[in-house]
Amino acid sequence: MEIEMLLRTLTILVCLMTFACTAIRPAAAKPAAKWKLGTPIVTYWAGPSDFMELNDRTAEQLRAGGWNVGWAKTPEELDVYHRHGLRVMLKVGTPNVDDPAQAKALEDIVVKVRNHPALYAYYIVDEPGAGAFPALGKLVAFLRKLDPAHLAFINLLPTYASPEQLNVTDDAAAKAKVGIPSNFSGIDTGNGTVLRYQEHLRQFITTVKPELISYDHYHFMKNSDGPQYFLNLGLVRLAAMKAGIPFMNIIQTCDSPAEGWREPVANELRWLTYTSVAYGAQAIAHFRYDLGCWKDPKEATVPLPLYWALSQINREFVAIATELQPLKSLGAFHIGKMPIGGVALPANAVFAPDRRSQDLVLGTFGKSADMPTHVVVVNLDYKKAVSTTLLGPGAMEVFHPATKVWTKGSSRLKLDLPPCGGMLVRLAR
Repeated sequence: MEIEMLLRTLTILVCLMTFACTAIRPAAAKPAAKWKLGTPIVTYWAGPSDFMELNDRTAEQLRAGGWNVGWAKTPEELDVYHRHGLRVMLKVGTPNVDDPAQAKALEDIVVKVRNHPALYAYYIVDEPGAGAFPALGKLVAFLRKLDPAHLAFINLLPTYASPEQLNVTDDAAAKAKVGIPSNFSGIDTGNGTVLRYQEHLRQFITTVKPELISYDHYHFMKNSDGPQYFLNLGLVRLAAMKAGIPFMNIIQTCDSPAEGWREPVANELRWLTYTSVAYGAQAIAHFRYDLGCWKDPKEATVPLPLYWALSQINREFVAIATELQPLKSLGAFHIGKMPIGGVALPANAVFAPDRRSQDLVLGTFGKSADMPTHVVVVNLDYKKAVSTTLLGPGAMEVFHPATKVWTKGSSRLKLDLPPCGGMLVRLAR
């Protein structure tokens, strides 16, 4: 009996210990959430942490100017941005993840930063040719496996890049299952520019599998405007829509004598920003911050006029893009002068101005492809304000970005658009 009692007691103790160990065992780590864009992006190139000193003062100037994503070269810099409520792209470069030593070094960085509250993305590379896409696809997959909650960021070339830069041959473009959109205007089908660029985008999306498309296009030249701005914007918009991912337009905020660019003025920056949001962009970046916004790159104490203009424009972009984020971009239509790659407003458009002689862009949005409910109307005149009457299928409301308030109107809505300015309108609720 004593032996039986002892065995019974030992059995009970073993059960209790097993229960206790199970109870205190830490729960299995939950897989990290997939990256989401969140607040629409306003960032820059060549600013704090890159060509300017990063400190609390420069981080604060970014926040005050309406930028919401900064850049970091080292993990330690994330703390500076976090103190000022900024998200961060951390530069990791293009390590070869097939090399064990390089893969381990990258993994160590990711493990160190992936739970930092300021981390938003890993910056990889700028303007790669298509020949780099297979290696970049491996790198993006490696990062996504370690940290799916943060974006792997790559920026692409513009349409005016050479065939050698794009690394897409005419033969490859001709064989690709892409074609020039039938409603695009003014395209010379014989020069191959559109087919090469579409094939470049297609290879990037299918090989790298990005979660965002970013590209740069610099439009303002010393003696003219570039001819392909809307073509590039339209092709990226279509590629992003097909892939079901957002896109970023990196816009020009500086001059470059070597490349023949002129520095845009405030109205032209508004033009770049409002045309981007009308085409459905959820992100913009400025090239370059250190030349366009602040005079002294070492001290960063003297703001230039573009800084003050952008501090308002940036906030307008975020407010409008936030309203549009739950919706789909349904169309981007031109009225008046038709640029290369522009699409004319259909005769039966749900939203239309009463006169079709002014140079305007109308970007339509909605939850359903057959029913636009929102429209961004942009004045394309750099110098002159215009007044237009927007016709809709019912009473409409106008959004005020500064206050985030909608003002009710009628089915005939008068819009007073500043030079290069725009307005967001929706059907009344």
